[in-house]
Amino acid sequence: MTESFDDAFSESLSTSLANRVLIFDSGLGGLSICRELISASAELELLYLSDNEAFPYGEKDPEQLVRRVTTVLEHALKTLAVDILVIACNTASTVALAKLRETLKIPIVGVVPAIKTAAKLSKSKAFGLLATPGTVNSPYTQKLIRQHAPTHDVRCIGSSELVREIEAHTNGADLNIELVASIIEGFDSFDAIDTLVLGCTHFPLIINTFKQLRPHWNWVDSGAAIATRVLSLLDIPALAEAKAAVAAPAPLAARKHNAWFTQRNIDHEALNRYLQTVNFLPAHHLNIS
Repeated sequence: MTESFDDAFSESLSTSLANRVLIFDSGLGGLSICRELISASAELELLYLSDNEAFPYGEKDPEQLVRRVTTVLEHALKTLAVDILVIACNTASTVALAKLRETLKIPIVGVVPAIKTAAKLSKSKAFGLLATPGTVNSPYTQKLIRQHAPTHDVRCIGSSELVREIEAHTNGADLNIELVASIIEGFDSFDAIDTLVLGCTHFPLIINTFKQLRPHWNWVDSGAAIATRVLSLLDIPALAEAKAAVAAPAPLAARKHNAWFTQRNIDHEALNRYLQTVNFLPAHHLNIS
């Protein structure tokens, strides 16, 4: 079941007193960031926006992607009153973040590959980056590697196929373990590797599968750091510090959040089942045409 964007939002707005965070991605990968935000604080109201009509972003021409992301977000923010925006997509962040900060008048947090963290963790001075082709080839990503891992050997693999596989899995399909394993095997020729950066927000959604395949590696993503940054910008530092002080993540908050999708013709039953697992209400449609 879907509702019109305006009607669904007006209903939720009337009862909202929380800090409102808009999380944006081309698919469902940004829900990995939502998990971290929900675990970090019960004071946040999350609004998830997926441009799944244009999924995946990782294969798009950079100029085309900047135009698309800017158009969708400008349209959404005409109606959505939010306190902060998270671009929960490594590809969109590495390509469009500068333009968005020039155009939009709210604080924006981008998600980029955790190269700095991986460089500190890797005892062998060799680690991998698994991302989309767009993120791997981005000048911004290469700059991160030069800045934070100049003395490390870094192996980069870009896979849109894996992003599609995880997107299908979150929409109800069985996960193709053989495919996941074959992509990870691409790093095996890199003998010294001990750490792997998950440079796409889709990838932490199957973190347990990755850990089963290579239990001796450090697996690094940006989710917890993004949650800490959001809380800091919203002036909720105590909650961020409290989360960092405990070994286990906090339980999911009771608050129900809202999600919008730009594509109308999707399997809402499967999608809504997955949204429910991360405390989201049934999907709404955002028409940007």
